[in-house]
Amino acid sequence: MNEPIHNFAAGPGVLPAPVIAEIREDLPHLGGHGTSILEMSHRTPPFEAIITEAEANLRSLLGIPDGYRVLFLQGGATLQFAMVPFNFLQGAGRPADYVIAGTWGKKASEDARKAGKVQVAWNGEPLGFSRMPGQSELLLDPKAAYVHITSNETIEGVALFDFPNTGAVPLVCDASSDFLARPLDVSRFGLLYAGAQKNAGAAGVTIVILSEAMLESAPADRFAMLSYKAQAAGKSMHNTPPCFSVYVVMLVTRWLRDTIGGLEAMSALNTRKAGIVYDAIARSGGFYRAHADRASRSEMNVSIVATAS
Repeated sequence: MNEPIHNFAAGPGVLPAPVIAEIREDLPHLGGHGTSILEMSHRTPPFEAIITEAEANLRSLLGIPDGYRVLFLQGGATLQFAMVPFNFLQGAGRPADYVIAGTWGKKASEDARKAGKVQVAWNGEPLGFSRMPGQSELLLDPKAAYVHITSNETIEGVALFDFPNTGAVPLVCDASSDFLARPLDVSRFGLLYAGAQKNAGAAGVTIVILSEAMLESAPADRFAMLSYKAQAAGKSMHNTPPCFSVYVVMLVTRWLRDTIGGLEAMSALNTRKAGIVYDAIARSGGFYRAHADRASRSEMNVSIVATAS
């Protein structure tokens, strides 16, 4: 079957048709350089231009302020579950606060416990992971190494729309599921990470945005591949990066900027699409219901429950 399908899966998202067309056109020979992006060395000017534009597009779309680094890493968001505590919790002598609002926040906290002490600032599991917490519900330690949250839980379909105030404690966010789906005030975060495959590109590259202050506080004695300082010093090329995936991020961010008109427009489009699905659920006569409470309903992942046979 060659006809496109409607993809409602929580895994890799559908790439824009113009991006697929450009990939198809470029794949044998990128630009006039006589080689495919699949064969291209990351030490060549053509790839340096790709990764430079990918970062510039992200900075433009998100309004990333000065004093923040953009890294293109590997291992998915799951590796960040370990990399964040490995750099900022292990040996810190302080605990980290974790907000557990779904499956991925829970997994992140479990990995962090292997590096140091974790305090649960809020746990939505007794509520069936059906909503996000409010500011007043969070038990935050003013001396914590950082506060970790997940902005959108794919499995339970809950999303965070008002990010917590953590004072002087850096806020770390797994934004994999809704990265580039809506505007985001990057200055609220010490570190933000996202696997690209939901909205930013193809699987294989993880985007990390971290403040210079957060980077400066990272130790220098970590294994290089797991060290933010080493990765920043190598400009995301400590080893061979996922060149193809970075190239796709460049194309998707270019499309978001030039065709969609930015993240405000993308957010409005996502709201309309999610509304169509939620309205269909409401018209099911009670056969289906949305798992998440209305105020926490994700526009990226609509999790539904069948209530009747």
